[in-house]
Amino acid sequence: MFQVDDPLSELGVLRDGAVSKPSREWREVNLVTIVILARRKCGLSKCVTRYLVAMAAADLLVIILDLILRHIPIVYHQEFFFLYSIHVCNVHAVLLYAVTDCSVWFTVTFTFDRFVAICCQKLKSKYCTEKTAAVVLGTVTVLSCLNNVFWYFTLTGWYWLMNQPWFCEITKAFQLSRVWITIEFAHHILTPGVPFVLILLLNAFTVRHILLSSRGRRRLRADSIGASQRDPEMEGRRKSMILLFVISVNFIFLWAVLMVFSIWSRMWYLGTRSTLLPAFLLEIGFMLQLLSCCTNTAIYAVTQTQFREQLKDVMKYPFALIIKFI
Repeated sequence: MFQVDDPLSELGVLRDGAVSKPSREWREVNLVTIVILARRKCGLSKCVTRYLVAMAAADLLVIILDLILRHIPIVYHQEFFFLYSIHVCNVHAVLLYAVTDCSVWFTVTFTFDRFVAICCQKLKSKYCTEKTAAVVLGTVTVLSCLNNVFWYFTLTGWYWLMNQPWFCEITKAFQLSRVWITIEFAHHILTPGVPFVLILLLNAFTVRHILLSSRGRRRLRADSIGASQRDPEMEGRRKSMILLFVISVNFIFLWAVLMVFSIWSRMWYLGTRSTLLPAFLLEIGFMLQLLSCCTNTAIYAVTQTQFREQLKDVMKYPFALIIKFI
């Protein structure tokens, strides 16, 4: 078996096995989120609900593929020794990175949808619909799968069973080829580099529009009916803005370490001999990136009153059944 001596050459392909302990709790959190949102009793539009359910489902698949299925052939390596003769790990890697891309780009599409809903009133009725959301999410899913097919040809198909990060081993040709390293570098730029820029720009335009419209609306209402009257429309915009920004900031913060480490290390392999970042940053980056797959439920609970009520009902439901049975 060919082994990679430099841990930095495993960047973006291998994962650390030390972050798998909370996988059961993270899976349950995302399942609860999907159930609550699917009931459509949180006061959210059908369009927003579809985006949020898709984001929760993608996060759940990341947890299953990364923290559960990746460890089965490693912990029970004797029972799964037959995997050395087939390319299961290659397919596993393609699915894992495709689902991860979906998780990232679903956040971008949700941000763009809220931008259109708040800033583009003429386009809102046509774009911010459940049908459009389904088409956008389906297109992103297909493109994410096609974009990650190249991982199948860069790996040996063998699971890494040493004490190094556990996942697929890299082929020797891939490690030494500048072409493949350049492709991987572009991959890290596309996800999550481009989403970072898009989310920041869309949020900046959204904030600017909300501030300008709020000032003008307050003046008009103060002149006509008095400043003490509540404005339901502005309150709705404020709640939508809070939900949008919390999700965006959470995504950027939890992905930033891994993105910086990935790009910095690949620049070193492309010939830029700068100072290498400490290896523990890679471990922190992986843990924060995986943490992003279970934080949206907490975000909804903090920002959405009706989601909190639905969460309480779901938590009380098993006890209510027991009491009813008794």
